[in-house]
Amino acid sequence: QLVESGGGLVQPGGSLRLSCTTSGFRLATYAVGWLRHAPGKEREGVSCHSSHDGSTYYADSVKGRFTIYRYNAKNTVYLQMSSLKPEDPAVYYCAADVPLPSVQSICVRADFGSWGQGTQVTVSS
Repeated sequence: QLVESGGGLVQPGGSLRLSCTTSGFRLATYAVGWLRHAPGKEREGVSCHSSHDGSTYYADSVKGRFTIYRYNAKNTVYLQMSSLKPEDPAVYYCAADVPLPSVQSICVRADFGSWGQGTQVTVSS
């Protein structure tokens, strides 16, 4: 079971850091991703990281603003979000799957095997 935390209310231009951890398996050996789902929109792969080759994928909408990184000693994956925009609010989900050759593919398809319960991010002044 993946558990997210760190969501909340932030003003436009502000920052948040989301965390994802689990006690069920070692995240370091899995592909991990952050995905979001806003009302009326399709689920979107925001950022994903491969344990296979270390490659990282970012959606165009978040490039240069969001950073995904792991802290393996804490079995945790983070999503640092900066310069948050009014179009960023959504429920953000952490997800994981077995190592795959292309993390971009699984991220774009939002097709992970394990999911957290999600954490709400709200951007409002």
